[in-house]
Amino acid sequence: MTNHLGNLRYAEGSRKKKKRIGRGQGSGRGGTSTKGHKGAQSRAGYKSKPGFEGGQMPLQRRLPKFGFTNINRKDYLGINVSRLEELVSKGIVNDGVINPELLFKLGVVSKRRSLIKILGNGDLKSKLEISAHAFSATAKEKIEAAGGTATTVTA
Repeated sequence: MTNHLGNLRYAEGSRKKKKRIGRGQGSGRGGTSTKGHKGAQSRAGYKSKPGFEGGQMPLQRRLPKFGFTNINRKDYLGINVSRLEELVSKGIVNDGVINPELLFKLGVVSKRRSLIKILGNGDLKSKLEISAHAFSATAKEKIEAAGGTATTVTA
């Protein structure tokens, strides 16, 4: 027999029959419907809480609390002077003025309100006027050595 759209069948053994529970004693799965005797799990509407371990002390309560989150922490996004030199050498920054708004427009920073810290990794040859939220000591040194200015901006 050839296969046509009208007589397509699943391959033999590829589909398993659903376990039909609670359909009388003759089915072999009547009575308690495979749920055992008594207890919350045998009752209708039972739902265990996330993390419940059957009365055993749950993992989140067995482990000790530790750590501390400082609510005054400021997370700076670090940009090296080598990256700024790269922007100048590619001709992306022509006027020598770099600020957080420009870095956002160029896609160097993904969020407009990110706090930016200029870091001192790499070499800087161009004279740049850089304004950022913070500067490392080596970055400030390299910018001023190249004849530029480093201005700190408040957030």
